[in-house]
Amino acid sequence: MEYNFKDVTLLITHYNRSRSLERLLYAFRNLNCRFDGIVVSDDGSKPEHAALIKKLQEEFGFQLVSTPKNKGLGNNINKGQDAVQTPYTLYVQEDFEPTDIFPQHFPDALQFMEEDKGLDTVRFYAYFPYPLVKPAGKGYSEMVYSPWCLNHIKFYYYSDHPHLRRSNFLQKFGRYPEGKKVDKTEYGMAIAYIQKRGRGLLYDDFTKLFYQKNSPDEPSTVGRSNWRGSKNPFVLLLRGIYLKFKFIKGSWDVQFMKT
Repeated sequence: MEYNFKDVTLLITHYNRSRSLERLLYAFRNLNCRFDGIVVSDDGSKPEHAALIKKLQEEFGFQLVSTPKNKGLGNNINKGQDAVQTPYTLYVQEDFEPTDIFPQHFPDALQFMEEDKGLDTVRFYAYFPYPLVKPAGKGYSEMVYSPWCLNHIKFYYYSDHPHLRRSNFLQKFGRYPEGKKVDKTEYGMAIAYIQKRGRGLLYDDFTKLFYQKNSPDEPSTVGRSNWRGSKNPFVLLLRGIYLKFKFIKGSWDVQFMKT
């Protein structure tokens, strides 16, 4: 069965992981997913990766938006989104792949967006469940931001994980912060999303539509802290203090941070 997703552009951000990009493109092809357009936004990858991207472009016919040197995630998403010409954007970073059931559930996300003009995003993946949600139907729930919720995960109301969004996203929420580290870029947009009263859904079984694939030959280009799983009492104490600090900082930023 073929799935033709009208009015949707697949936007992929890429940096030095051309084999991962190749797997992602083939994954959508093997699932018979067709989009009105595909944009690959490259962040100044090394020559060997740029060469493979050119070959993939010949095969898949996507629009390539590149830059001569690395300018960071914010610039990469901004210039990629600028190139999109359809009403909706499916945003996926190159290290994710859709699962076999994705094509069956993606039309529901589109239907939600078409019927509810106040809806800004539909998320398909997360590391953790969002702390406050209300059922929306068809396996999706609406995330509810509350200033009274004490869970710091609430500040990640928006995430750069795979999601569907309206292509006027930058006009409503502002452009992604540029010249900052990945975590700060994503955090800045998450705060802007809350400040400007964004509304989003999250697929309830949020590890079933996409999976993140970091292969040994192309490991993640983003370094992250690995202390979350530690059982060391001292580390647990420090993490507890850190999470309280994150909550206080997030609450302050929602009220006062300029985005």
